[in-house]
Amino acid sequence: MLFWILVAALTAALAVILLYPLLRGAKAADNIRAGEAAVYRDQLRELDRDLNGGLITPEEADYARAEIGRRLIAVSADEPAETLKPARHHRFTEAFVLLVLPVLGLCLYLTTGRPDLPSQPLEARLENPGNDVAVLITKAERHLAEKPDDGKGWDVLAPIYFRTMRVNDAQLAYRNAIRLLGPSPVRLDGLAETLMAVSDGVVTEEARQVLEQSLTLEPDNPRARFYIALSMEQAGRPDEARQAFEALAKQSPADAPWLPLVNQHIAMNGGAPAGAGSVAPGANPAAPGNPTQQDVAAAETMNAGDRQQMIRGMVESLDAKLSEDPNNFEGWMRLVRSYAVLNDKDRAADALKRGLAAFPPPGEQGRQLLALARELGIATEGATQ
Repeated sequence: MLFWILVAALTAALAVILLYPLLRGAKAADNIRAGEAAVYRDQLRELDRDLNGGLITPEEADYARAEIGRRLIAVSADEPAETLKPARHHRFTEAFVLLVLPVLGLCLYLTTGRPDLPSQPLEARLENPGNDVAVLITKAERHLAEKPDDGKGWDVLAPIYFRTMRVNDAQLAYRNAIRLLGPSPVRLDGLAETLMAVSDGVVTEEARQVLEQSLTLEPDNPRARFYIALSMEQAGRPDEARQAFEALAKQSPADAPWLPLVNQHIAMNGGAPAGAGSVAPGANPAAPGNPTQQDVAAAETMNAGDRQQMIRGMVESLDAKLSEDPNNFEGWMRLVRSYAVLNDKDRAADALKRGLAAFPPPGEQGRQLLALARELGIATEGATQ
């Protein structure tokens, strides 16, 4: 009962708010007409004073009096007619506001609303969070506030923080998990990625040390090896970076998803993609943007500057093909990677947005695009709008 009383009170308040400008507008119109009539009467009195003072002749006074009288009569004669029109208009509007709008709102609420649904405070939602990530995070945070030495809780919360772009919180969670549970390749790689995310994708010295510790635990860890090679590239050591990327390409399976990105770095640092004379391993030969045999052969004879220009041309060609035919998931993945490798974050973000328009985030392919963007340090805010 209390609910319906509140609904009625809110409806009445809304009706008053909507009707007030209409009623105020009619009153204002009446005031304007009354003001005009008062002005004309004052002019008549002023005319008599001017005549008595000899400021105007009787003929001029008669002419002016006739003109003012005509205007005064016109205002007085038009007043009833003008007041009737807005009155009829206001009656219809008032009926619409007072009757039709509440009835429409009530019908809509009875159709889609749930007045019988009990309120669910935060405690109740924490008991059954479902797929609500925010509630899951809140539940985990409350648990860890009570038991800060629960390493497994930090281990679970760290990647969730990272996926939701709470990088500083993710870094703290990874450090706590490592402190309580000990280092592991997954935890160390996650910590390194948070350090790189804070530094806008730069592999800092601390991140490199964490990655090297990860390699001592798992020497064939492709993620750690990739980032260490990337640190060499960022430090201006292209030969060492190329050798590291080539070693990673040789170690990787033919269908490894990171091979296209590794091959792009190899080419950027003066080398030829893995498997010279053929399409890069793990890639679809028919996919747009893949180097042909002629491209690979030409790259081997070019200097570093010409090779870089050739790569940019291939990326722009891929971009144009995807604009014409956006239904190519592998092409969007490659385009986002390519712009990120070329340090063109603005175009990478634009490619991500266009790729998500073709493959929305609720789908598996859209989620892969978002995961790739986070891995490459590309901002995802607004990309899904």
